[in-house]
Amino acid sequence: MDVCIGPGRQGTILTVWGESTGMKPQPIRDELRLARRQFLSIGLAGLGGCARPLLRGQNPEQEPMLEEVSKPELVGDLTRPRGLNWIKLEGVGLVTNLDNTGSDPPPSELRQLLINEMQSHDVRQPDKVLASPTTSLVLVRMYLPPGVQKGDPLDVEVRVPLGSETTSLRGGWLLPVRLRQMEVLKGTMLRGNVDGLAQGDVLVDAVFDGTGDKVLQTRGRVLGGGVSLLSRELGLVISKNEASVRTSVLIGKAINQRFYTVDAGVKKGVANPERDNYLALAIAPRYKHNLARYLRVVRNIPLRESPLARTERMHRLEQKLLEPASSALAALQLEAIGTEAIPALQGGLRSSDPEVRFYAAEALAYLDQPEAAAPLAEAARNHSAFRWHALTALSTLTHVAALEALSDLLHVPSAETRYGAFRALRTRNPGDPTTRGETFDKKFRYHVIPTTGEPLIHISRTRLPELVVFGHEQRLKEAKVLRAGKRILITPLENGDLRVGRYEPGEETVYETIPPDLDKLIRVIAQLDGGYAEVIQCLQEARQSGCLEARIAVEALPRPDRTYFRDDDPLPEAPANSEEPSAEPPPSPSVATPASELFRDGLAEEASATGAGEGSHTAAGGTYVAPGYGPQPASVLDKLNPFRGR
Repeated sequence: MDVCIGPGRQGTILTVWGESTGMKPQPIRDELRLARRQFLSIGLAGLGGCARPLLRGQNPEQEPMLEEVSKPELVGDLTRPRGLNWIKLEGVGLVTNLDNTGSDPPPSELRQLLINEMQSHDVRQPDKVLASPTTSLVLVRMYLPPGVQKGDPLDVEVRVPLGSETTSLRGGWLLPVRLRQMEVLKGTMLRGNVDGLAQGDVLVDAVFDGTGDKVLQTRGRVLGGGVSLLSRELGLVISKNEASVRTSVLIGKAINQRFYTVDAGVKKGVANPERDNYLALAIAPRYKHNLARYLRVVRNIPLRESPLARTERMHRLEQKLLEPASSALAALQLEAIGTEAIPALQGGLRSSDPEVRFYAAEALAYLDQPEAAAPLAEAARNHSAFRWHALTALSTLTHVAALEALSDLLHVPSAETRYGAFRALRTRNPGDPTTRGETFDKKFRYHVIPTTGEPLIHISRTRLPELVVFGHEQRLKEAKVLRAGKRILITPLENGDLRVGRYEPGEETVYETIPPDLDKLIRVIAQLDGGYAEVIQCLQEARQSGCLEARIAVEALPRPDRTYFRDDDPLPEAPANSEEPSAEPPPSPSVATPASELFRDGLAEEASATGAGEGSHTAAGGTYVAPGYGPQPASVLDKLNPFRGR
């Protein structure tokens, strides 16, 4: 048998000639490759003596050679992710049930599109319907996020076209509308297939803002009123120079050794090599609310690695984990290794540096290790830059330690931490009695959370209409006359009770008398056919008049765009208007963890990505309003608007 060593496309090739096997090229293992280079370097050093430092390895740039040689080839070295874009769907819809604040749209392509839509739903005399002041033509927009599945509920944006005579969409109902991808090419509008549906109650932005702004009255949202009609697939595209069936299968095998799903009790790998240059990628259940992290972990999986090489690499990563500047990537690569790396990550929890502890705990949470709960809760409580990521990681943990940590965070001063912990608890277990709450006549969800912290009322403006009251037995003091929409009026009585009445033209007024208890007031408004908007208006007026002590927060959620300042970093000046007091320094480099989907507001983020978003601000009465969306960028349907540009 003869042996020959030579170069090959994939690296050094060992060729063996034998009587029974013939010529069979085989890739040399990492250990043999390393041994050969060491042998060559020793031989060259012997030939050159001590006269030439380059051959002696004394050049500092060549010191990391052994580490670079032993670095494995990763999935991300050969692939790039696919399917991470947001798909915009648009349509023309009709809002009804307006209080004579609608308008008859002028002749235009938008009007004709709406008439065609109405006729497809068997609406008779569409022109007569459009002429009613109780209706209005609206532009409807919805985004399909990465990884969305058929039937998933989504938020929908509704707004009147520029130049419309409609003065308000308050109290309106969006009739069913079909949504498509749309593009204009050479003056011709191209429409795709129907990929989404939308309908439901319209909540105008003025409700959340607490003001009577005319622009905010003519745009709003249908929370959870959209439905995706397709499932979006994630995938990995193999680079052109490396594409082959063999490479595709090799990548799929490496990924499936680390991740799998369970279907009818049968384990199934998440990666499916469909072509020589593409693999479909199912979502591992533990990462369904953090797709960006999932893809980063997948791309850090090694294609080939011997047990010895893996042990050596874990030792190096354990050392890098303890250095704040490299801890984020080290933790991610240890997480990609899997359960073998748990002891190395546990060592990071003993670090005195909060950044190291956080990254180690985050990786351990996705490996479902209970010791991650306490450090993540600490990060969420004390470091706003880590809060978004820490709460998402806690929502993936199945151990009771995560339940206890999240429950404790319901009582901290920070409004966004409290509601973020609430949402993480509900995501972790929708049937949890603490967060299950109740639904009032299918209009909005209502929760009362007993707490030792200060009273807080949180109003949701994404996903579903939801009111969360932190602190039971809250009472109204020295109540004034309050309104809950145009039909419900709350008046104080001499004995301190409240009289709640609903007025309808031509009908007898219905009255209810209750003690000045916040919980009872909310329930009576719902009983008198008041909805989410009416309850919000009443609470905001109570806050402005001073009879409600609790803070009101609108969509107070952790944000991913914060940075963490290390002890040796210079701190910027504090902002003039901070949303809430904090004992921590202002949040050096951005947090090196991808943003999750658990707290994402797709409509606002897509608007801000185009430069249309507005910053946080405080509305009348001290109500904190999370970043919303300001004047919207032009859509395809805007180009059909005859009043555009006037």
